[in-house]
Amino acid sequence: MPIDEAAPTAPADVLAAAQQFREDYAAVREQIARVVVGHDAIVDGVLTCLFTGGHALLEGVPGIGKTLLIRTLGTALSLDFTRVQFTPDLMPADITGTTVVTEREGEGGRLVREFRFQRGPVFTQIVLADEINRATPKTQSALLEAMQERSVTVAGETHALPEPFFVMATQNPIEQEGTYPLPEAQLDRFFFKLNVGYSSRGELNEILVRTTAGDEPEAEAVLDAERVMAHQQLVRRVAIAGHVRDYAVRLVLATHPVRGREGLEGPRPEAGESESFATPLVNQYVRVGASPRAAQTLVLAGKVSALLDSRAAVSIDDIRAAALAAMRHRLILNFEGEAEGVTRDSIIENIVATLPVEAV
Repeated sequence: MPIDEAAPTAPADVLAAAQQFREDYAAVREQIARVVVGHDAIVDGVLTCLFTGGHALLEGVPGIGKTLLIRTLGTALSLDFTRVQFTPDLMPADITGTTVVTEREGEGGRLVREFRFQRGPVFTQIVLADEINRATPKTQSALLEAMQERSVTVAGETHALPEPFFVMATQNPIEQEGTYPLPEAQLDRFFFKLNVGYSSRGELNEILVRTTAGDEPEAEAVLDAERVMAHQQLVRRVAIAGHVRDYAVRLVLATHPVRGREGLEGPRPEAGESESFATPLVNQYVRVGASPRAAQTLVLAGKVSALLDSRAAVSIDDIRAAALAAMRHRLILNFEGEAEGVTRDSIIENIVATLPVEAV
């Protein structure tokens, strides 16, 4: 079936609501900028996760403002906020909660013992999972169900989490001592992975001005849960043409190496599957490509970009702009790629630069 090339027309109410979305986005961004100096691209990435209902993973060395950014976001939103400091001795029940035995006075003054679920810190709207890779994989996996299903199951009983629900996690690079790599299944549940770099000379000077004069600025709450959820629904109603959607699909498929060739790992293609968009770099260095969640991420992030740019539909440039943050944590390199120090970002950049805009 051919891809529909016609650009759909966004409903009038979507265009009308887009102005309020841009105003609220700018208001939250302004509050963050009062506290956090620089890191504009990282702030935009976190806000994209917020307005698409996704989770964000921020990676960088200690002391560059990852935790401050997420805490400030929690302050700028009228949402319940909890910080969990991940450590090697943290247990899954310390996050999700546990069933405890309680006593109450029953009929005739007799003590009645009963089981009661004691909720953990995950029962909130924004969870700051600070230094998430310092906990063991067993503890990290306690967030899997919460991030995907927005619920927690303990002792066979499922408990729904409040809405909206976000996990904003920070981690140090995994080559640092005392850290554990995140399981691939959990990485895939993060909407974006954002690499936080060092501040520039001018930004560092501004940080010193703000933090050493005894009068540190604070953010104010400018957005509540109802408005956040309304904007999330608005984002999903933004139009996307068939050829733009297909470009996002081909971008994800281009991360899948051709199987069955000598020296390549992984399953062979299914019968009748002959279409491949993989680049030579992908075939040489990638063991497992991006999942369908990556395609969903590209489209949703593109819709946010379109709204912010006052456009009625997603463009291919919107998809390209989201490629790194959407897919860098979803590629698994093979031994050759790890040994030669090939970066996932370089592979994705090569795909974006070489993948034809027009479908073949």
